[in-house]
Amino acid sequence: AASQQGPGTPPHRPRKNATPLIHPAEEWGAREPHREARLAEGSPRYIVIHHTSTPNNDDVSLARAKRLARGIQNAHMNDRGWPDTGQHFTINRGGHILEGRHGSLAAALEGNFVIGTHARQANPYSVGIECEGTYNTVMPPRELLASLVRMCTWLCVQYDLDPHEAIVPHRKFSDTDCCGDKFAPTLPRLREEVAKSITKSLG
Repeated sequence: AASQQGPGTPPHRPRKNATPLIHPAEEWGAREPHREARLAEGSPRYIVIHHTSTPNNDDVSLARAKRLARGIQNAHMNDRGWPDTGQHFTINRGGHILEGRHGSLAAALEGNFVIGTHARQANPYSVGIECEGTYNTVMPPRELLASLVRMCTWLCVQYDLDPHEAIVPHRKFSDTDCCGDKFAPTLPRLREEVAKSITKSLG
């Protein structure tokens, strides 16, 4: 990925941090992006939580998660004209975590991030996580939430972020219901769970 100094926090050496199981883009059959991702050296300011606004499917398999990832990429590239998947990571309703935009996983492992297309105005200094489903009237399933805690814990440690300040809903930056009228108000609970998980993982 082409390097570009981003407006996030300065680069630092990531601490030892157990990486959750993340299925890379190549594994789910991603198309080649139209252009190479831009790499921002250093940490983002925010981890932006999204929902996909798709049906709350009962198929929680990895195969379904891969189909979802391909569908999102096709929609973003074909319908919106973006060079690749907009968000960095996707979690399906079964809790499977997939890389979205090419290069996101490799960059995070080094304490950097690629510039996504997921939150207008915040793209240059944020990482986006899509949660499969629509959460205006219901909450995400337990498996999805557990993986979201693991993923946010890992990212906060990699980037040396305070979860109370870093984890935000998409609606912080746009006039949108994302990440859901039911789910978004519960993000303080997510931040608390991530903070506890960080303490435990580094203890």
